[in-house]
Amino acid sequence: MAVGPVIIVAGPTASGKSDLGLKLAKRFGGVVVNADSLQVYRELRILTARPDDKSEAEVSHRLYGVVSVAERFSVGQWLSLAQHEMDSIHRAGGVPIFVGGTGLYLDVLINGIARIPEVSAKVRLAATKLYEHVGGMTFKARLAERDPKTAARIKSSDRQRLIRAWEVLEGTGRPISDWQKGKGTGGLISPFLVLKIMPQRVKLYRRCDARFERMLADGALNEVGAAERLNLDSSLPAMKALGMQVLFSHLKGQASLEYARQKVCQATRNYAKRQYTWFRNRLVADLEVSDPVASEGEILEAVARFLLTAPNQTTSVAPLLGTSNVGKSLRGGSQ
Repeated sequence: MAVGPVIIVAGPTASGKSDLGLKLAKRFGGVVVNADSLQVYRELRILTARPDDKSEAEVSHRLYGVVSVAERFSVGQWLSLAQHEMDSIHRAGGVPIFVGGTGLYLDVLINGIARIPEVSAKVRLAATKLYEHVGGMTFKARLAERDPKTAARIKSSDRQRLIRAWEVLEGTGRPISDWQKGKGTGGLISPFLVLKIMPQRVKLYRRCDARFERMLADGALNEVGAAERLNLDSSLPAMKALGMQVLFSHLKGQASLEYARQKVCQATRNYAKRQYTWFRNRLVADLEVSDPVASEGEILEAVARFLLTAPNQTTSVAPLLGTSNVGKSLRGGSQ
């Protein structure tokens, strides 16, 4: 695999990551790579705030809208695709710029992921049916009898993770907690720079509310209606998109638009709060800013300094360097 510099732009929803990623790609010959677990779905462009056609025409964007909402797309699949794109971009002399707010995606990109054998569709279906038959609390209790360590850290309402733990146990004969102890796959070997956007919460919440209004104006209801007509399994990952279920209810006449608006805005704020906590505690940044527009000069200088010391980089960045002590030291990836 080709080795070259990698830039990661991270932060909670509506923090301005996409705009910053676009600016950096245009300035430094980069390619924007999606690191958001819901922006991979092609049918949910508006509801997941994917970059628009204009942005995608300005610079190359990868891994946006690449799978159907009917698919069970996993973090392991994303990592495999991300590694392929990263290699392709480096071989072409570009800079991969990963942009996203999904902590799990960023974690496996940087640190790698446990090697867990593929589980058959038959085993997965059986696990799903069992969960549906006995309910979350009983399902978790049964899992706890066989894999207490995993069950202890999963809520009974977290259907997806409970089913995943059960299917791995059934399909491999070993608890998922055992597999997660072993040597993983992936992890960055390239030098990388992490830019973290952490806006003031009051401002972020206002941005979340305003963005939802733009989604409605841009046709989010039509997008949700089209997804509803596909009669998808409610347990699919795409069905967890913020606003999906309550907008379904509105389209069925079961909830007013005002009620849906309030529920979506509150859910988005709650999600942003969880992201805040994850990024604060789990992701070490080379540069953290609260406002990427106000801090644009500082960001550009930090990136330029990083790229000057990174290998296999053809973009000329010397004219962008100033004399202030802004640049961060080059970071090596996982070995």
